[in-house]
Amino acid sequence: MKTISLIVGYSLFIVFSLYFSQFELPALYPMTSYALASDQNHVGYDKFGTREIYPTKEDGREWYVNMKNPMDDENFSITFGPNFTRQEDGSWRISAPVVRMNVKTIEGETNWKNVEMTGYAKINSVIQNSSNKVIENDLTWYARGGKHNQEIPCEATAYMGGLYDTGKVGWKKELWFVGGYTDERLANKVTTPLIDRWIGWKVVMYNINNNSEVKLESYLDNTNSNYWVKVTDLVDDGGWYAKMPDSDFFGAECSKDKDFIITNSGSTATFRSDNLIWDFKNLSVREIEPLKSSYH
Repeated sequence: MKTISLIVGYSLFIVFSLYFSQFELPALYPMTSYALASDQNHVGYDKFGTREIYPTKEDGREWYVNMKNPMDDENFSITFGPNFTRQEDGSWRISAPVVRMNVKTIEGETNWKNVEMTGYAKINSVIQNSSNKVIENDLTWYARGGKHNQEIPCEATAYMGGLYDTGKVGWKKELWFVGGYTDERLANKVTTPLIDRWIGWKVVMYNINNNSEVKLESYLDNTNSNYWVKVTDLVDDGGWYAKMPDSDFFGAECSKDKDFIITNSGSTATFRSDNLIWDFKNLSVREIEPLKSSYH
């Protein structure tokens, strides 16, 4: 009987292990050395107490959302006029099919280039798609461009680090508005759905190899505990093409190759959402020193 019990128990263990292995997700069960360095190493914290992946560049530019009144800031603007209300916990709820919260550069300031963008978010619900042409429900932080409109289409370049309501992540590149988008890279489900829970989302971009290539990384605080896990790691070294036909892409006359690498800076960094009602807090953009990561 004892032998039979052991066999049965072992069999059940194997069955359950195989079952649950189907649901292991990187942000919940890191399979690589993406965990934070120990506290014995230098780990920086920003103005809100959020852990930094990379330190701020010496004399580098930093921006932090005004949590008392985000609109009381000449660098900050929100397009498309969404509903915007303060919550009891001090966060802000924003509701519209299309949201673009822009951190602009004013005269005398340095444009955004090598940056770490951070924000905490809680998705309350999905807005049924009606007026928005974007069908995916996402939070996306992006930078390395300027205004995104059809009057000045060539100014709209960006690397876009996306996080979706389903728990999927990925990267897109935009070379002009609106016909210069690439397909998504590193699209992968890394966590469970995000509805009705706080998470942190970081997007990092910086030049490498003598400013000829761009390193793209994103990090998720899946448990709202200031513990960040790297969920994407990508280098744009060419070959990442806009998906429009040549006749459409070059019709914009932006003087860019279809796989243009965006090594330049841009005047605007943007916190974007599509088809969501969500709360946010502790948004920041920092100019970073990428050679001094607190990760290993």
